[in-house]
Amino acid sequence: MPMEIRVPRLGWSMEEGVFVEWLKAEGDSVSAGDQVFVLEGEKAAHEIESFDSGVLCIPADAPQPGETVHVGQVIGFLLAPGESPPATVRSSQMTPPDRAASPDAMQRNAAPATTSTRVAGPAARRLARQLGVNLDSIPTPDPTGRVTRDDVRRAADAGLAAQAATPTELRRFATPRARRKAQELGVDWQRISGTGRRGRIRERDVTAYAFPTGAPVAEQSAPAAPGRLQPLSAMRRTIAQRMSAGMQQTAPVTLTTKVDATELVALRARLKAESSADTVPSYRDILVKFVAETLPECPLLNACWRDNGVFLYDEINIAVAVETPQGLMAPVLRQVLNLSLREVSAQSRELIAQAQAGALTASQMQGGTFTISNLGMYEIDFFTPVLNLPQSAILGLGRIVREPVVRQDRIVVGETLGLSLTFDHRVLDGAPAARWLQGLAQRIRQPMIEGMV
Repeated sequence: MPMEIRVPRLGWSMEEGVFVEWLKAEGDSVSAGDQVFVLEGEKAAHEIESFDSGVLCIPADAPQPGETVHVGQVIGFLLAPGESPPATVRSSQMTPPDRAASPDAMQRNAAPATTSTRVAGPAARRLARQLGVNLDSIPTPDPTGRVTRDDVRRAADAGLAAQAATPTELRRFATPRARRKAQELGVDWQRISGTGRRGRIRERDVTAYAFPTGAPVAEQSAPAAPGRLQPLSAMRRTIAQRMSAGMQQTAPVTLTTKVDATELVALRARLKAESSADTVPSYRDILVKFVAETLPECPLLNACWRDNGVFLYDEINIAVAVETPQGLMAPVLRQVLNLSLREVSAQSRELIAQAQAGALTASQMQGGTFTISNLGMYEIDFFTPVLNLPQSAILGLGRIVREPVVRQDRIVVGETLGLSLTFDHRVLDGAPAARWLQGLAQRIRQPMIEGMV
């Protein structure tokens, strides 16, 4: 019997994606683990691998590059040698997403009732099967509950063997209205206790969870003035969900300070004179390096909240917020402490170029432990950056402006820079966050890059 190739769910809120291309041709042999097609999710393109083997069959009515596809939709088949191919995929495309959607990359049929509902990538699920670890028993620092390969390895080392579980233990149920409301509010409905029959989650449960002190003042009503509705793109919806989650699921506090950046400006002028035009580190590159050098002084800013404690990251991976035609993205510079300033600059330029071209992969936007957002080019002095979950802190960079400063009781012309630090007050208090910002400001006032270039 032909094995169906279905569109996977790449995230708990995903309902549809964009088919990009086949990585195998009609009639090619496919082995388990081979990458078969590319699917664009909410923010990035993913190369989807197969868990089965066979000969690829691409029917005539399979989706074309650029077409929107729905989670659970059948787009092709894997055939046994000599097996006759189905004429079309149309008869298999009507499976409701909630029944067909699983984080596994490709599925034949609906998963058995004991399949885990935890969000995890194909690699993490495959490793869990190999090590005999039950996904539902794995703790993870990600507040969304997504399980990574590292989480699986830690669970295996801790002896969390897979255990059988009943369907009711592994799966929670929510009404369609509840799912839509959860998506609108950026809430993970699987964390909610339902008040419906057999624990079913209803819309009112989602609203009560999102607004524990009371429902919003008023529901959305029809606009009073004429206008037009701009439909939400998948990326805009994802950004809205993450921004809402960053405000609703944390205790955000923002500290601001203005620092004399005259020496920082002089430092960049010197680097500019010593470098070719395409290799000059930007102010953001320099500040990325300064932040990485300063974060060990306050490890709680390089951490995240989890239900049983605060998870301190071993690495310093800095996400850099980038505005693109598609929306806001945050590619990650990894192991910044081990990079020279010029390496930070080169990698940053490459990631920004890929982001603006819409060519970032999902892996390039994962694993960040701290985020930097820059609005200085728009003549903004201070702003309130929103936490990039699950991280505990984000730094906003304002403009460098020429204005009077006081030095040794004299007013002189200098350059100032506005800094805005938002942190999760559940993870740390205001005083240590303020001390860290003070230390960063001192590093900016008296920049030292010997050994960093």
